[in-house]
Amino acid sequence: MSLGLGDPVSAIRGVGASGERTLRAAGVATLADLLWHLPHRYEDRSNPRAIRTLAALDGAVTVSGRLVQLVERRARNRRLRIVEAVLDDGTGPLPVVWFNQPYLTSALRPGSRVWLHGPVRPARSGWGVQLVGPEWEVEDEDAEPVHLGRIVPMYRKLGTLSGRRVRTLVARALGALGPVGDPLAERLPAGLELPGLGDALRCVHFPDPPAGETALASLFEQLASRRTAAHRRLAFEELLALAVVLERERARRRRQRVAACRITEEIRASARRVLPFSLTDAQRRALGEIVADLQRGYPMARLLQGDVGSGKTIVAALAALVVLASGRQVALLAPTELLAQQHYLTLRRLLQPTPFAPELLIGSLPAAQKRRVRQGLEEGSAHLVVGTHALIEDAVVFGRLGLAIVDEQHRFGVAQRQAMLEKGEAPHLLVMTATPIPRSLALSLYGDLDVSVIDEMPPGRRAVRTVLRDDSARPRLAEFLRKEVAAGGQAYWVVPLVEESEKISARAIATHVRAVRQALAGVRVEAVHGRTPPEEREAVMAAFSAGEIGVLCATTVIEVGVDVPNASVMVIENAERFGLAQLHQLRGRVGRGRRRSFCVLLTGADCSEEARRRLEVIAATSDGFRIAEEDFRQRGPGELTGLRQWGRPEFVVASLWVHRRELEAARALAAEAGRRGELDALAKLGSGPGGVGPVVPAG
Repeated sequence: MSLGLGDPVSAIRGVGASGERTLRAAGVATLADLLWHLPHRYEDRSNPRAIRTLAALDGAVTVSGRLVQLVERRARNRRLRIVEAVLDDGTGPLPVVWFNQPYLTSALRPGSRVWLHGPVRPARSGWGVQLVGPEWEVEDEDAEPVHLGRIVPMYRKLGTLSGRRVRTLVARALGALGPVGDPLAERLPAGLELPGLGDALRCVHFPDPPAGETALASLFEQLASRRTAAHRRLAFEELLALAVVLERERARRRRQRVAACRITEEIRASARRVLPFSLTDAQRRALGEIVADLQRGYPMARLLQGDVGSGKTIVAALAALVVLASGRQVALLAPTELLAQQHYLTLRRLLQPTPFAPELLIGSLPAAQKRRVRQGLEEGSAHLVVGTHALIEDAVVFGRLGLAIVDEQHRFGVAQRQAMLEKGEAPHLLVMTATPIPRSLALSLYGDLDVSVIDEMPPGRRAVRTVLRDDSARPRLAEFLRKEVAAGGQAYWVVPLVEESEKISARAIATHVRAVRQALAGVRVEAVHGRTPPEEREAVMAAFSAGEIGVLCATTVIEVGVDVPNASVMVIENAERFGLAQLHQLRGRVGRGRRRSFCVLLTGADCSEEARRRLEVIAATSDGFRIAEEDFRQRGPGELTGLRQWGRPEFVVASLWVHRRELEAARALAAEAGRRGELDALAKLGSGPGGVGPVVPAG
């Protein structure tokens, strides 16, 4: 009797009551669950080596022959049991040894033909080689070997079940699996040449080896990168699940109604008074897209993406002005108090010619001041507020919230963003990020948001020369900083940690400040980090902004939001410990004034060649989008994706970097289904990890 994807794992031959409990505890209840437990790598065990050609340096090899001897003995250590055998393939004998596997004397028989795969080691006798602890397959028992004689999938354990045991169960499940219906068959994009679900599940577990070494090498490259047609078919299904979730959110928001903002001549005049300079073409384009959204009858949901220093804040301020002029409130949510304070000061300066004075609401404010701000927001007398997570506390009530601006989008979860939106009745949403995301990924990943990109820097931004240096350069660096400060410049010196750690040999900031002060005697050196009291941190930052501090030692609290045009040098300690996007953010703190600016990436003694090559990407370009592409390629999208925030399990096979074509196709399919009102029908298709049924939860 054939099985279906929805059948329980207990239907697989060899899965008893204990095995079923183990599999269910690991989240595997059906055949679909088991078959979505994909190999994490593959080994070529298809072509056995001749025994006479083996050498101790060969590593793991596959051999095939007849067992001519098989005995068990106890070692001098009586707890160690050894099974010894001799394999002969006609070209010579090969000693084989297994440790603490006495059951092999009953599982294997002298005279049987077997396949073995394991590491070659020098023989104990000192002559020749032996095979140690190999995996085995009895050729006579199975016409189609599972563990040897083919490209063999390697699985991670499921509970107490070994990878070998998982492989056996997967092979039995596929052998018993009947015809697999593919609900997505008619929806698969023709240009991607994707196989049906049944073929994909079979090929992803047990791919057929092609003829020829070149073709075999190409297949293994595709298997390692998950670019085979089978992998891409399963990836498309996962990405379609994400696309449906995002499209549903977009459709839900567009069903909401909101009073459209009107653009009057008075608003245009206010905007001209606010602008301290002419906007770039990219800023004008982004602002035009935002204002067009604000004039529609449903709430805006837009991502404003721009490189460090591209001028997102002024665009957001002008958008806020449009909403404020319509009689509604604006809230700007920032991830840190330092960034919130910076935005507050910037908006207070920009909006000075208007009747809209911003308020600040952060956790470190005195209780009386927080009560005053909250009361003003509830009554509607406070028009614009800038704050941190304090803004989404239950005690904060808005009288008429019209626009929520979320800065540094990737630092907030969807739940936090939603909590901000629930402070008003269908407010507009503008999320900003200075962490560039490759354009194709931004358009697909943030499917519930329209995307505006500021890809042009304002005039006056100077290129920052970036160099890599090791510890031997410290004396020259100190002399350079002394001359730079004497000439009127200022410097940041970023360190990764606040206090000593036995696990990470990075310089603690307290120790580092003493060393910098000693090297730069006569130069005022101060420090800020995440544990600096707010009043002290504010005082230090104010003194640095005023030019009273020559060198500011800091942790990554200065990564975003700090704008000191006179700062001309950024030194980053142990630069190999930072991601490329974060290094680019830190570098963006300099080059904002007229002085020629520099970024020095200091590497530790244990910096690997791979890490150095990664840092050379930063040194070679100042284009944040190119850096983001490389960061995504090397490390994956990480937390930028927010997949956990969407309530989706982590992808089993899909990669937002590797499967970009599939991602684009999934987004297009979901968007088309949304336009036709067929999104719910699409959501019910597919096998999905977790069993037969909807790709995504309904509703």
